[in-house]
Amino acid sequence: MGMSSSEWSRYMREELGVPMEPAEISAAVVEGLEAHYRRRVPLLPHAVETVRALAERWPLAVASSANRPLIDLVLELTGMAGLFRATVSSEEVPRGKPEPDVYIEAARRLEVAPGGCVAVEDSTNGIRSGCAAGMRVIAVPRPDFPPAAGALRLADAVLDTLSELEPALGQLVSPE
Repeated sequence: MGMSSSEWSRYMREELGVPMEPAEISAAVVEGLEAHYRRRVPLLPHAVETVRALAERWPLAVASSANRPLIDLVLELTGMAGLFRATVSSEEVPRGKPEPDVYIEAARRLEVAPGGCVAVEDSTNGIRSGCAAGMRVIAVPRPDFPPAAGALRLADAVLDTLSELEPALGQLVSPE
């Protein structure tokens, strides 16, 4: 989790011996995920209503390790596309998570200093990425794949559910 598509597809070829070129691997994975997402988008509980509420108070961005077509598809399928002022895929920056590049680019596109942003994360590499970018970080662990304990200790807050996010953000930042 966290690698950009160029990083993980190269890893799959070189380290796992997948007999395809990295670009072919990435395209095949994206195609499979697109089909899966069209059947069911795997969102955390309360994701859509939380994003809608937050978008009324703060400028939002997506800083994701997912490929651009997947980001756009998920936002379209969930009706959240218009709620984000910026979206960034780690394939659009030099290095994927845990490096800070995707978060720094998201802040740049929002025209906000990284230190004025809060990263909301569910993964070990995402938490590390947000911290490395100089952002405050709120972790909302996925029950099926929780972040490492060491990464959770880096977070400014750890929540059980996205429904707790708006009050937690209110304590960390003031509205635009």
